[in-house]
Amino acid sequence: MQAIGRLGWVQIDASDPMALAGFWSAVLGTPVDDHPLGVPPHYVGLEPARGGVIVSFQRVPEPKTIKNRLHLDVEVGDVDSAQARIEGLGGRRLPMDDFHEYGFHWRQMEDPEGNEFCLIYDVP
Repeated sequence: MQAIGRLGWVQIDASDPMALAGFWSAVLGTPVDDHPLGVPPHYVGLEPARGGVIVSFQRVPEPKTIKNRLHLDVEVGDVDSAQARIEGLGGRRLPMDDFHEYGFHWRQMEDPEGNEFCLIYDVP
């Protein structure tokens, strides 16, 4: 099947795109692009891995009010260590047990602006 296009960006709404880009830069180990667009910055991206998708943060006036319909899954080696580091950056664990389905294991988290994401891990 011939593609119509390719996935280039994943945009995440934010009240403070620079701060949220800094959080995700630390989580993913990917530098913040040093050319944000707008003053104050309206669009701030992370530098993509070679050929990868750009994760970008766009300023919006309204706060997040409902559950995300799209979220990021972050693969980690040690889920407890990853959770502790993320909480040190201002993220938090959602108050629920970890999920274990179809051979996958994940823990639900939120970034500092309340966007849900999952830590995906192997059970030792």
